[in-house]
Amino acid sequence: MITRPFWGLGKPRLNYPPIEMLKAGSLAEVALPSRIVLLVRGAYAENGNLLVKVGDRVKTGERLILTEDKQDYFISTATGLISNISSYTGYLEEPYTSISIDAEGEEQWDGEFERSGPSMSRREALRFFKSLPGEPVFASLINKEPPLEALVVNCTDKDLLVTTNQSILKSEFESLKQGVEILRAISGIKRVVVLVPEGMDVQIEAEDVYVIEIKPVYPATLPKMVVKNVFGREVPAGETCEAVGLGFINAEAVVALALAYKSRRLPVDKVITLIKKDGSCLNLKARIGTPAKDILNAFGIELAHGDRLIFGGPMTGEAIYSEDTPISYGTDAIMVQDREHIVRSSDLQCVNCGECVRACPAKVPVNMLVRLLQNGFYEEAANRYDLLSCIECGLCSYVCIARIPLFHYIMLGKYEFAKIKSAEEVNVESEATD
Repeated sequence: MITRPFWGLGKPRLNYPPIEMLKAGSLAEVALPSRIVLLVRGAYAENGNLLVKVGDRVKTGERLILTEDKQDYFISTATGLISNISSYTGYLEEPYTSISIDAEGEEQWDGEFERSGPSMSRREALRFFKSLPGEPVFASLINKEPPLEALVVNCTDKDLLVTTNQSILKSEFESLKQGVEILRAISGIKRVVVLVPEGMDVQIEAEDVYVIEIKPVYPATLPKMVVKNVFGREVPAGETCEAVGLGFINAEAVVALALAYKSRRLPVDKVITLIKKDGSCLNLKARIGTPAKDILNAFGIELAHGDRLIFGGPMTGEAIYSEDTPISYGTDAIMVQDREHIVRSSDLQCVNCGECVRACPAKVPVNMLVRLLQNGFYEEAANRYDLLSCIECGLCSYVCIARIPLFHYIMLGKYEFAKIKSAEEVNVESEATD
């Protein structure tokens, strides 16, 4: 339910789906497609020293090392032949290497993880769990000395209409508890806070494990909002939650970890909320690397010219330009918008109504910030108008009466500012070595 304040004097109230909407039971499963496409961060396709070649045969769950020097790896999510390796440019020009696998009918599982044994050190865990469904920054959670003060297991979803983690909480509660204990053993973190939707009766009887209910009002479940509202702290501008001693991981990743230890097979499936054109939703399970068009076809969803396809929810999702784009470890939702329901952005100038400032939970002066971003003054935007304090909730764009794409300007500003700082660091290092 979405309500707007009387006379616009206040913040909009955007509610997450009520827990009564969650249906228990098995997830709808999408069949393994004929081709899997895995996107690996980094422009390794331009590197002639790749250890993985076109024509190589791979097994499901096989850990494949890309280069000798960096020892980066990816997990094959299907059995078959590698048919293509190429460069791919993602959101905000992030470079990837795209690896296509032509899947075979008979699936064979690789046995390296199974042979690793039931117990694991931090180093061994990083050998297999660099990528987990839900895409947590696993290394930053478990590879800290001393360990983080607390681990926060988020059983809620960050965007509206998305119920991926909530459905997992409801259907895989015992696996969630097992995963929490595995994480504690690997990371050395003793205190665990489990965030659940308000009204969901959840109890975990374990020492130093606390269950806290979160009100279903957006954006209460975003990590930086949780840090402020639950722990009474503020994450410094430009920093992550680990800077204040708190690590966040989604329920899906915790359950995937537990199921991997139980089955001795690495996780290769992703739970996704599919948001249809009429606003109805369903949760499904698909193989990581499945192109979006295979998922849409499985449920009889057709795209017409002008429709919008989004990975994520309505507030923070990213529009994709091709239905051939594959789902990844971090794809929590696929949203299809009918062209008749799309709210178009405009090129109007800010009218200084102040709605964005009132709506911003981080109290960023968005009306002043956007003026600098529109003109490319990214450093001044960060230094004077709190660009890096933005928690990326998208409320400013939602309330903007001029329909300025404020959220996109802010994301672009953060990206450009990071490029500037990176270039400055390279210059400093170069001058130091001269």
